Amino acid sequence: MHRLQTRLSIVRHGQTDWNLATRIQGRTDIPLNSTGRAQAAETGLRLLKRSREGAAPSLDGGQTPSAAGWEKIVSSPLDRAAETARIIAGELGLPRPEIIDDLTERHHGHIEGLTFAERQRQFPNGIPVPGLESRQQVLDRVLPALGRVADEFPGDAVLVVCHGGVIGTLIRYLTAGVRPHPDEIIANGSVHDFLWTDGHLELEHFDATIRGFAENTHYSG
Repeated sequence: MHRLQTRLSIVRHGQTDWNLATRIQGRTDIPLNSTGRAQAAETGLRLLKRSREGAAPSLDGGQTPSAAGWEKIVSSPLDRAAETARIIAGELGLPRPEIIDDLTERHHGHIEGLTFAERQRQFPNGIPVPGLESRQQVLDRVLPALGRVADEFPGDAVLVVCHGGVIGTLIRYLTAGVRPHPDEIIANGSVHDFLWTDGHLELEHFDATIRGFAENTHYSG
């Protein structure tokens, strides 16, 4: 029996000043900076090229047949994601993105606004962070939201623009915690491919970037 699959290509938003300063954003609504807007446009052009070629990367590093293009783009309500989505939609000729509240970033409670180093000093590993949304709580709202999108566009392809904390949670869930590896980051503007099949999410391609010695602008939480 043929399984109906909806491709969900999930994009991390472009850079913000807080990304650059290694500050944890969470639900704090920080806008894109000029670099972030350029990254969004570049991602849009890469997606346009990919749609014309009709292929997408796969987990084994090869290529897998892809939809000819995306039918829709949806976004987190936070400005950095919504503006990224609008820029990408413009590059692809898609209608204005639909905002889906449940795609918002993981709430980081008392560590929002702290740098990574400040977070470690104030809340070392193992110390509970007041207000921190658990990964299970993220899954409990994000998976049903993706399911609703897939149900609306069965057999089609949809772009989803959201956040590193959301994408990282999905990757960890679908790889049983194996990825991201310690040296892998979810870079601004990266595109990660998933398939929604028979009510379940599957990882098709993790667009990981290897962390360089100077790379410290991506919080893995």
